[in-house]
Amino acid sequence: MKLVFIRHTSVAVPRGVCYGQSDVPLAGGFPDEAVIVKRNLEKYSFDAVYSSPLSRCLKLAAYCGYDTPILDSRLMEMNFGDWEMKRYDEITDSRLQLWYDDFLNVPATGGESSMQQRARFLDFISDLRTKHFSNDNPILSNTTIAIFTHGGIIIHAFATLRGMSDTEAFASQPTYGEIVEMEV
Repeated sequence: MKLVFIRHTSVAVPRGVCYGQSDVPLAGGFPDEAVIVKRNLEKYSFDAVYSSPLSRCLKLAAYCGYDTPILDSRLMEMNFGDWEMKRYDEITDSRLQLWYDDFLNVPATGGESSMQQRARFLDFISDLRTKHFSNDNPILSNTTIAIFTHGGIIIHAFATLRGMSDTEAFASQPTYGEIVEMEV
């Protein structure tokens, strides 16, 4: 089974703002970025299309011709809880340093940790395997699936599906609008 991860395009959020699961608008350059993504997806024929329910992913999916993807909240970006839409340098929560020291395991106040995000991603992958993959059925084994999602989810795909270390995976975060293929 081939998974084609598509990261949403640039957002209209100032650098340094923690926006996670907030439903933020896309940047004004969306049409220019989206046309490139759409062109790069033309070589694929998808058996299923999934998307995070956040509008930044849905708008890109629709632009690329996928108006009705299967929505799955497990594909959302990390939940930063009380820190959502705050500049990192303006967060006064005393737990912020704990999170900086171990963001993999320490959740944002009112939100989730990176490992909690990974757990929901792996639950999604487990369901995909059950639904779309079978060693007994070569048709299912050759399935190609599009996943419109966020940088954090793709980082977890690097770590879990490509076997990268967490350090390597986080250093490899895809750019806005990037397409990443992985075999499962």
